Amino acid sequence: MDRMSAVERLDLGWGRRTPMILQTEASECGLASLAMIASYFGYESDLADLRRRYGFSLKGATLKDLVRIADQIGFATRPLRLEIEELPQLRMPCILHWDLNHFVVLVSIGRSSVVIHDPAFGLRHMKQTEVSRHFTGVALELYPTDRFEPAATPPRVRFQRLLGRMVGVRRALSHQLSLALAIEVFAMTGPLFMGWVVDHALVTADHDLLFTLVLGFLLLLVLQTSIAAMRSWMLMGLGATLKVQSRANLFSHLISLPASFFEARHLGDVTSRFSSQETILSAITTELVEALMDGLMTGITLAIMLIIAPNMTGIVVAAAILYAILRWASYAPLRQASMEAIVWKARLDTHFLETLRGIRTIKLFNGQEDRRARWLNLLIEATNRQLTTEKLAFLFQIGNKLLMGLLKLLIIWLGARQVLDNTLSIGLLLAFIAYKDQFIGRVTVLIDRAVDLKMLRLHAERLADIALAEPETRTSLMPAPGGHLPPTIELRNVSFRYSEQDPWVLDNVNLQIEAEQSVAITGPSGGGKSTLLKLLAGLIQPTYGEVLIDGEPLARIGLENYRARVGVVMQDDQLFAGSIADNICFFSAQPDRERIVLCAQQAAIHNEIMAMPMGYETLIGDMGTVLSGGQKQRVVIARALYRQPSILLLDEATSHLDVEREKLVNMAFGAIRVTRIVIAHRPETIRMSGRVVGLEQGKIFEAGDVERKKRITIDDYRPIAPNVRFSSEENRGGRAKLEVSKGKAPHRGKLRSSRRDRSRREHSAPKSHVVPEMLSVLSDIACEIQLPKATLEMPSPCKVSSPRSADNADEIGQQTPCVPARQDPPLEADRSPAHTAPLRPKQREVWGRAALAVSAYLLMASTCI
Repeated sequence: MDRMSAVERLDLGWGRRTPMILQTEASECGLASLAMIASYFGYESDLADLRRRYGFSLKGATLKDLVRIADQIGFATRPLRLEIEELPQLRMPCILHWDLNHFVVLVSIGRSSVVIHDPAFGLRHMKQTEVSRHFTGVALELYPTDRFEPAATPPRVRFQRLLGRMVGVRRALSHQLSLALAIEVFAMTGPLFMGWVVDHALVTADHDLLFTLVLGFLLLLVLQTSIAAMRSWMLMGLGATLKVQSRANLFSHLISLPASFFEARHLGDVTSRFSSQETILSAITTELVEALMDGLMTGITLAIMLIIAPNMTGIVVAAAILYAILRWASYAPLRQASMEAIVWKARLDTHFLETLRGIRTIKLFNGQEDRRARWLNLLIEATNRQLTTEKLAFLFQIGNKLLMGLLKLLIIWLGARQVLDNTLSIGLLLAFIAYKDQFIGRVTVLIDRAVDLKMLRLHAERLADIALAEPETRTSLMPAPGGHLPPTIELRNVSFRYSEQDPWVLDNVNLQIEAEQSVAITGPSGGGKSTLLKLLAGLIQPTYGEVLIDGEPLARIGLENYRARVGVVMQDDQLFAGSIADNICFFSAQPDRERIVLCAQQAAIHNEIMAMPMGYETLIGDMGTVLSGGQKQRVVIARALYRQPSILLLDEATSHLDVEREKLVNMAFGAIRVTRIVIAHRPETIRMSGRVVGLEQGKIFEAGDVERKKRITIDDYRPIAPNVRFSSEENRGGRAKLEVSKGKAPHRGKLRSSRRDRSRREHSAPKSHVVPEMLSVLSDIACEIQLPKATLEMPSPCKVSSPRSADNADEIGQQTPCVPARQDPPLEADRSPAHTAPLRPKQREVWGRAALAVSAYLLMASTCI
């Protein structure tokens, strides 16, 4: 393609208009603004194409990002900082920074108003005082360089791609055309009947001829009515067939799209785009057939009119042409108004759905009045946009009635003069008027249908955002390896970021997880743990690198085969409308009742379900509103276990559970032969894992292997001896030393104790706390009678954090010294120097053996109980 010459790049202000392009995703206002200016200079491209070529962050774009993309297209850019009074000096169209979080296009500045193309709201005419409230003082001018190459208009979307494959449609449409043609042929004889009656039966007073004409046209009327009824019946069936097939195709495609598609869009907007198919289907089943018939019959009617009265036919044709000009002139503003009405209706629907979904939070924050006010504002805006379309339609209808009324008067006047001049009979005049009405009616409908079909492009563009989106690759190139045996999982040089502008969420991650291994992934919030789990679940694909299952790339195995082996519990998992049993088996066509109960028992929810009046048949809403947060989480866990997975992926799966139920669930996980990957901050869940991996700033590091039968952490020991503390100065060589204190942390290597302190410790650790902790933590120790030493071992450096603050939960895995979970206030008697004697190595070993003996004794006692 030839590059633009210098003359072609001159902006002479003739023939070019800035198009209105609305953003599709919530954060692409900058890309839409850039697309509008690019289209103005001849680079015709839609948002989907620009999104695929240049990528865009879900978090939005900066001015630097716009400059980078504009440079790739071939624009020279000039970022400016200016005041509101300096706006007329800008080269327009240009991009303005708006409301500190938005980009718009400045199209023109008039004496009284400023024309703004807002990608979020549409065309806006604003006064300069109103602009000053939104404009932040930053603008970006763009103009093409020698590298700029105009792009051809993107190919129009074919309706067949939007609707999918449909069976029997062509045959049904051919039947519709045949029946419609028969009806129109019969309808053409109506004006002739009037002419024959007037010119022959009335003039000659021939009663027999009149009776014959009436009988013949009565028979035609019966045939016409029968054919019309048959056509309507077939049209109803065709419409139902098209609706079911096309909507089934589109819905199947919609749910096959990747999760990132839905994360980037508003719920109401997706619903609105899906509903655009209804308008397209209605146009195809009725308006398309009628347009074809009207086009055919318009030509036949025109030929008959030319035979009867050629001069009056010319006037009728001129009126039809004038109608077409008026209709076509109203297309652009009507399309713009319709687009804005659709967008605002989608915003209103989104706000309504969000309000219903978050009604509990709204009530807790007394936000009802604010939500009502926002909804009312959106309703008014949507109604105003709808009124704009209705006003345009009203004005056009007034003009149409005026035009048609003048045409009717003119035809009657000219026809009456020809009758008086004996150049036209009364019967032919009446027949011509009838044919004129048919012609005008058909040609206006034909023009309206042509405009409506052109207007369908608006709905087609919105629907194309769904229909043309790339689905997930679910097909496999090979059978799933290993059947249902727990596989080995490997991340090989995996890097991921959401767009070219975003930082790396995962940076060259290499991780191998052996079969049946339990791995806990810890690290600060926002470090990429959930992203890593989404990669392992196949919800997103790595930017670089690959995920291997038993040595085979996930792409070869196929998502369908892979997900059949995976049980996943995410932080924001949803329950669906139905019974609890339906949700556990995920609405299986052949549910296994015994497995449902078993999974509920493993998830520690069985007893609570049976306590409900309807048990497993208890109905829950689409958001599980009859269940508590912990109950919903356990139902989701049971749903994951019901799949009998060989891989279990858990993202804070027990975050809403109390300690007792969390241990029960973790014990159930440990009894299953499965490769388990857990994202967790809570120490109890981390302790149940055989391996701890840290993830921070996209980097993987080993937090240490925890062999439960040989090693325990300090958190394991706290319920038994709350005042046992590691000494950070002596934590060398992979072993942590012990020191015992009461309340206040003692000096390094020193013992402080008294009878009063021991009595206090005995009363401060109730059995309800000690015994359950010992049952889960020390059960392995009780089995390992051959432990050679009574000392406690722990990887160095220690990687546990204090549970005193919820914020510190994000610091698990960092290089932090161990601190006691609980410190009792010191007693006055304990501050005496007599209790500060150094603790010798022999004493440390004696204290360690004593603590272990007490633990074993309490464990056996609790077991007997």
